[in-house]
Amino acid sequence: MSIIENTPNLDLTGPSDATNRSPLVTDPAIKADIAKFRTMLDQYLAGDLDEDVFRVFRLTNGIYGQRQGAQNQMVRVRMPFGAVTADQLDMLAFVSEKYSRGWGHITTRQNIQMHYVQLPQIPEVLEHFGSVGLTSREACGDTIRNVQGCHLAGACPFEILDISAWAEAANEHFLRNPLGQRLPRKFKINFSGCETDCGQALFNDAGVVASARKRDDGTIEAGFRVYVAGGLGANPHAALLLEDFTSKEDLMPTLESILRVFEQTGGRENKLRARMKWVVDELGWEETQRRVLKTRKLLPASATWPGGIPDIVAEKGDAPAGTATGVEPTLVGQGVSVKLRARSEYDKWESANVVRGSAKGTVSAYAWCELGDITAAQFRGIASIIRDFDVDVRVSNRQNFVLRDLDESQLPALFERLGELGMAQPGAELIRDVVSCPGADTCGLAVTQSRGLAKAIGEALEAEGLAEIGGVRVNISGCMNSCGQHHIADIGFFGAERRAHGQSAPGYQMLLGGYVGQEKIHFGDKALRLPAKTAAEATVRVMRRFVEEREAGEAFRSWMDRVGGAREIAKGLKDLDEFPTPEENPDFFIDFDETGPFTAEIGVSECAT
Repeated sequence: MSIIENTPNLDLTGPSDATNRSPLVTDPAIKADIAKFRTMLDQYLAGDLDEDVFRVFRLTNGIYGQRQGAQNQMVRVRMPFGAVTADQLDMLAFVSEKYSRGWGHITTRQNIQMHYVQLPQIPEVLEHFGSVGLTSREACGDTIRNVQGCHLAGACPFEILDISAWAEAANEHFLRNPLGQRLPRKFKINFSGCETDCGQALFNDAGVVASARKRDDGTIEAGFRVYVAGGLGANPHAALLLEDFTSKEDLMPTLESILRVFEQTGGRENKLRARMKWVVDELGWEETQRRVLKTRKLLPASATWPGGIPDIVAEKGDAPAGTATGVEPTLVGQGVSVKLRARSEYDKWESANVVRGSAKGTVSAYAWCELGDITAAQFRGIASIIRDFDVDVRVSNRQNFVLRDLDESQLPALFERLGELGMAQPGAELIRDVVSCPGADTCGLAVTQSRGLAKAIGEALEAEGLAEIGGVRVNISGCMNSCGQHHIADIGFFGAERRAHGQSAPGYQMLLGGYVGQEKIHFGDKALRLPAKTAAEATVRVMRRFVEEREAGEAFRSWMDRVGGAREIAKGLKDLDEFPTPEENPDFFIDFDETGPFTAEIGVSECAT
């Protein structure tokens, strides 16, 4: 069954105790995964399975240990290319209430995860998810992670191809594929339908961007441009173009060939240098490129050869949405400036959160999820909207929902429904749409409470009347690993321990000018280090200066370069990099959402984002 087809209707709309039956899992692969997990868990709890063996197995099945230790676990559910159904949303609500904290979190890779699930309950949780076609398999660990795709695929007025079916084909081919079960490190695949690159192909191990070329007879052939060995983390690398054009027939073999080269040459002795980007550093780009293309040439001899047009693409098609004749396309997408001139709250939302202008006549709208969090009531509310409005929903990589296949007449009623759910803020692509990783709330590697800073920045921007500035992005990570993608934000922060007056204090490194789009990528430049409690004010100052000095239509990066770069801008923030004594202001030595003195507690690495 296709992952975006509806699953059987379930009555999960009431309180969490309304359903106590054993869920029915019909997918044999998911059923086998759960049975094996139950067996391995029983062995582990009985002391018959080594800790390291169980940890690797647990991560491969999307279960990630929390910094709180004991039996507290994070469960990450795969959402290939962000697709999710109403029944699945109802189940996410049910599980969040019965097993977690009553809410879930959208990640920057279009997954949904829940925290504080107790280890002995994991098989039950997996069964509930499996009953609606959801799986956590390979959502963590040294595997091929959730296959991402542009959340506007099939609704974008600029796309060359609708990449939805292609992303689904890649997910089906690589999930549980023997080639990807014990990789040197994680491997990420991403799809974008045009050079706007809302899917962010330029920092993935294999990034796919739809493209086109002119044949000798003058006709146009649609295909792809494939980028290799991108990555963020502590040492960001821009992906490199494999070849000028990759045909549709060659795309899947190309992806498998990249994976095979990684599996064969990726470093297994040092986890810190085990991604595809380090393969390029070791072999050089020309040798890496040569190996990938040679592997693809010989791949037809393999039993796994996935050549030709995948069946699911042939069945569902990949025709682009297309720009309507005589209509000015509007798009909320990667790095696109949004201007709010309207007065009413509805007009503001319509201006910032609605995408239209395609020849198919589709209209899409963003439902804003503050900090990427969704309560059980919001899960159910979006599920109800899907059914009542007969629409499709995708999860975005900026931690929002996108409601698709709307028509113009539905927008006012949709706005009202989203307002009742607290999701009608004009947030998408505006600076208030701050992205954050979970940080030290649950992650054992995080140094700081990144979510607390994200909330503080949002509140500060609102107070200063700057929250509705468009085309500027703020991203925050609780450590240098860039799970919050701070490297590619206009204003980025990553958490770091500071020392002042003989004490530890929460702090951040501020970066400016990050950007990805138009098949280009800039990683943010270091500006300065700041105490955690002044980072929000620093953001306000930078935004205030940008608004005052920018030229008409000028992007943040262009303005930054014109005024002298990150270091020059940082000069106006130097006074914020000062710590009072603990006696003068003890708040500087306590992190957001904490009550006691700051300590930089970093646990055993299970970095699994």
